[in-house]
Amino acid sequence: MSAAFDKISIVGLGLVGASVALGLKKRGFVDRISAYDTDAESLEFGLSRSIIDEKATSIANCAEGSGLLVLAVPVRSIAASLAQLKDVTAIITDVGSVKSPVLKAGEEIFGESPANLVPGHPIAGSEQHGVEAADPNLFENHKVILTPAASTDEGAINSVEEMWQCLGARVIRMSAGHHDSVFAQTSHLPHLLAYALVDTLSVQGDSLEIFEYAAGGFRDFSRIAASDPVMWRDIFDANGEEVLDIMDKYMDELTEIRTLIAEGRMGELEALFKRAKVARDHFSSINVQPRKASD
Repeated sequence: MSAAFDKISIVGLGLVGASVALGLKKRGFVDRISAYDTDAESLEFGLSRSIIDEKATSIANCAEGSGLLVLAVPVRSIAASLAQLKDVTAIITDVGSVKSPVLKAGEEIFGESPANLVPGHPIAGSEQHGVEAADPNLFENHKVILTPAASTDEGAINSVEEMWQCLGARVIRMSAGHHDSVFAQTSHLPHLLAYALVDTLSVQGDSLEIFEYAAGGFRDFSRIAASDPVMWRDIFDANGEEVLDIMDKYMDELTEIRTLIAEGRMGELEALFKRAKVARDHFSSINVQPRKASD
């Protein structure tokens, strides 16, 4: 295919940023990729493996001459990165898992919602981290959600859609608020539960024996407790309101289940389990596949 862009810039050369860079290069979507990262070793590795074509000395330097810039930085760093791009005309997108704060930061920094800002969230991930784990096929057959503002330029949105489609992803648009509510329920709460369960069991006096005899279900559920604690701290900080809302509902459900067990109301408990099973079976029947827990 002919290149859609002469130059694309990647800020943050971790797993996602490096996978975007490598995937776009291998598919011929761009002629040249420039990258900036605070870790000089990541940039050197990216150059040595031809993941990127050039390393930049700053975010602003990275953006020079670029048609599209991807902020592949932690959620907590997106606002600070945007602040260094006030004079940039390139299309700007990000890969963070919380979207409302991105639009809010754009409005505060630019004085209005910038027409060239297209917030995005690729629903793909891995337990591996860093540029060394770059995978050009990381986004194949995964969803990417874009949450543009009403004032976002349609051409900018289309360009970001084309980039993700080139990487094999299915692109969906939704509002930032709806995105954050959905992912508080389907991703953020499950991660919180996994952390809480593993932490609870680890402080029991017989914790080693508990983990020794843990079955596959426990391993599958608790796997996401191995995710980056700093990243998830920042996600809960950024999406706290939505997470607290679904947490309250979940705690009400747990309280009800506890009452049913304590009072021996097994018929009602079974009915609750059946409702959950019917819902889960329905998801499978309509081919709605739950996301990978690491996403």
